[in-house]
Amino acid sequence: MNIPGGLLAQVVAAATQRWPAVARRRIAARSRGPVDALLPPPAPRCMKSLCPSVEPKGVNEATRLSRYARIGAFLLRYRKAGLFSGLELDIQEAALADEDEAVKPGQPRQFVDDLEALGPTFIKVGQALSTRPDMVPAPYIAELERMQDDVAPVPVAEIRTIVEAELGARIGTLFATFDDVPLAAGSVAQVHAATLHDGREVVLKVQRPHIAQTLREDLAILERLAGAADRMTDVGRRYGFVGLVTELRHSLANEINFELEAENLRRFAENLRGYDTLYVPLPLADLTTTRVLTMQRVRGIKVTHIPPLRRIEHPLHEQARELLRAYLDQVFLHGLVHADPHPGNVLLMEDHRLALFDLGMVVRLVPRTRHQLLKLMLGAISGNGDQVADISETMGMALEDFRRNLYRRQVEQLVASYVGLHNSSRQFSEGRLVLELARVGASCGLRPPPELSILGKTLLNLEAVTSALDPTIDTRRVVEQHLQKVLRRQALGTLSPANLASEWLDLQDLARHTPQHVAAILRTLAQNRLRVRVDGLEESHMMESLQKIANRISTGVIVAALVIGGALTARMQTGPTLFGLPVLSMLFIIVAGVLGLSLILSALRRDGKVERAANRPPD
Repeated sequence: MNIPGGLLAQVVAAATQRWPAVARRRIAARSRGPVDALLPPPAPRCMKSLCPSVEPKGVNEATRLSRYARIGAFLLRYRKAGLFSGLELDIQEAALADEDEAVKPGQPRQFVDDLEALGPTFIKVGQALSTRPDMVPAPYIAELERMQDDVAPVPVAEIRTIVEAELGARIGTLFATFDDVPLAAGSVAQVHAATLHDGREVVLKVQRPHIAQTLREDLAILERLAGAADRMTDVGRRYGFVGLVTELRHSLANEINFELEAENLRRFAENLRGYDTLYVPLPLADLTTTRVLTMQRVRGIKVTHIPPLRRIEHPLHEQARELLRAYLDQVFLHGLVHADPHPGNVLLMEDHRLALFDLGMVVRLVPRTRHQLLKLMLGAISGNGDQVADISETMGMALEDFRRNLYRRQVEQLVASYVGLHNSSRQFSEGRLVLELARVGASCGLRPPPELSILGKTLLNLEAVTSALDPTIDTRRVVEQHLQKVLRRQALGTLSPANLASEWLDLQDLARHTPQHVAAILRTLAQNRLRVRVDGLEESHMMESLQKIANRISTGVIVAALVIGGALTARMQTGPTLFGLPVLSMLFIIVAGVLGLSLILSALRRDGKVERAANRPPD
């Protein structure tokens, strides 16, 4: 793609933090505007494996600038198509993309294709954008939800090298067989089947070569672009793009840590032991590292490919309901949100159980957030728009231009419309409702919490899986009934021995220290040293201040009128004169001068009193 250098340089400048002096001077000379004005402040600290303490080795300046150019061209190209119309950067990008390459509005499929072409980081960006209807138009959301994480496989020689380096032994020593043809190839990892020497079948999830470095470099570029957008655009200040990139960095850092995914598998398996129709394959700890995950192999078919005959012979009503109830328990009882439970991550086994895997994208919720989300869901299902608005406002961050009344009105209408859809036997989507709450909040100046979008995306994916298993399922009824049970279990959880012991200790402390505190208060009263400070706004003082302001304004208007009257009457040629001016004109000017002087003296005298009172030392 041929991109004009002078215009592209400004985009690159907006994202670059440190360049050699020569490169900076050349770009500044070719640009129409100053480069330094577009440079963001130093990037914040990154996290885990995606944050190097030094610049990545092997990345020369030309490669980095080329990557900046490609990403910048992508963003500005789709800004011309209307997708990023709110990003009004102060740069001249009209000729950045060639006319024959400009994307016309209404081409979301091309947008997704271009995202995939940018590599693994932007595939993950697309998956994140699919949960943000407040940022991306609906046609693009629909395409992003169908976005596939399938890429060309890595040569098996490289995969073997990584496995042997990570596990510390030859493939033949570790496994009886190793299938060179991958079962799946994603943007982050590749999956191969193998057999242990004891006959057990396993699968190996192997991280793609150099994926951490690729993610690291792309995230650095996105972080600098986000910093420029946050500082220079209203939409950046509204959404906080730096915070979004930080969340993405954290998510990807967890996703490429396969030891963490192994822990997620073990925890989910433990939490789901009471569900007979669900199964989670366990990892093999001795054959798992941060870059290689070895786990039990599961054979089955995708839930979207279940033959009609099998569905008739073995109805899957209970599996669909148990899956939905299990995920609700994970979210609201255990605080674990599997952010990617799409149909491809659920298999129907031969014994009619559902196997769950690919648990790299798991978000942990603190108890307060779990309780807030539970109340929000119960309020939405019961049609209580006031409760939903209250909770979502508490969870979000109100910006300076937050329109509370409009927000509450739109939330109430949204909740009422979804309840109405269900009552009319039309499709009711809890996931779509939650995502719409995030969109409404952003449009009214309330920055939604990330947990809200994650929960909405999880529920949407669950609805797709449960509908594939049982098209007749009433998700609203299942969710409502089970959330009532979850609420009771949460209440009983507060009566656990540990919580009761903690409350008892707090009561003991209160009983032990109360006499001392009461004695201290009485002693202070007896010594006449107790002081109570109350800062209140007295109505009389407020009215007095308003009256003085009104008097000053009125006097100022009168003075201005007298001055204008004096100027107009000075042109009169009839009547008595004084010092060459009409007497009436002189009278107007004298009265205006006296009133103006008194107004100035009054203001100065009052300001002096206020300043002396402010500087007076406290008693």
